[in-house]
Amino acid sequence: MLAKRIIPCLDVKDGRTVKGVNFVDLRDAGDPVELAYEYSQQGADELVFLDITATHEERKTTIDLVKAVARQVNIPFTIGGGINEIKDADILLNAGADKISINSAAVRNPDLINQMAAAFGAQFVVVAVDTRSIDGQHFVHLSGGRIRTELNTADWILEAQERGAGEILLTSMDHDGTKNGFDNGFLKKINDQIHIPLIASGGAGNQQHFVDVFQQATVDAALAASVFHYGEILIPDLKATLRQNGIVVR
Repeated sequence: MLAKRIIPCLDVKDGRTVKGVNFVDLRDAGDPVELAYEYSQQGADELVFLDITATHEERKTTIDLVKAVARQVNIPFTIGGGINEIKDADILLNAGADKISINSAAVRNPDLINQMAAAFGAQFVVVAVDTRSIDGQHFVHLSGGRIRTELNTADWILEAQERGAGEILLTSMDHDGTKNGFDNGFLKKINDQIHIPLIASGGAGNQQHFVDVFQQATVDAALAASVFHYGEILIPDLKATLRQNGIVVR
């Protein structure tokens, strides 16, 4: 059985880590490079950095951040935000990132997934999906959740997998920042339909929520932000709890 992964997520805006609720009301959570180092020391399995306003502001993700993080940590990290073409991904991977995450750009140009998988290998390509439930149906949202599409979330995830995505990072906008737990029902539904790893995101508030998402949705990894940033959950404690519940972790 593959070990489950714990992944702190650092949403970066203007060079600082920020966190909000349901994608709004952002507050400062610290220096991203310092936090990255701290998480690598604590035993995080991977890190995800999302430049959350890069797409909205139509600019590229900062290369300096990637280089600084690569110097500080010895665990894999994914970078996303404002990546619209092969060249962007190539620069970030060469700067030290281990994987790249595409979200809005993939929806607007689905062939980008095929191109990146062909250029770098599927294992380097994470397709991030922000989803919100509207009248009982899940729809994909773009630009940091600002723009609703008519794209059915499950259909889009299956297409992304078909095009060569190596992993799916699925964020429930309804659960994001609420600390009420992951959207285990929907995550399980998606996980049952795909054969690539699924990273659960949105809603972690305590250690039991991680136990639940691994046991109920059987996802490959769980991602969280504020509970780690503000010291509410320490990764060694979380891994001990998961082991006590029979969940295999590194």
